[in-house]
Amino acid sequence: MSKPTSIKTSEKVRDRLRVLAEERGTTITELLEDLAARELTAAERQQRAREAAQELGIEYTEQVEQAGQDAWAKIRAHQGGAVA
Repeated sequence: MSKPTSIKTSEKVRDRLRVLAEERGTTITELLEDLAARELTAAERQQRAREAAQELGIEYTEQVEQAGQDAWAKIRAHQGGAVA
């Protein structure tokens, strides 16, 4: 087990995290650990995109990459603007 640490945030964010954790029957710490484990880094997203293109038989060009980024931007906009 790693050493516990603290993260500074606003009271509003802390309170939201508390509600989200309670709704899931977990703690804020476990909620954040789950989020960090699930969320991909930029490098991981790019690797997954390359693998998906390969599986689909698509050459992963700059145009394909840009089309994918544009599509995700539209999806995020419909989710309230959350940044990936």
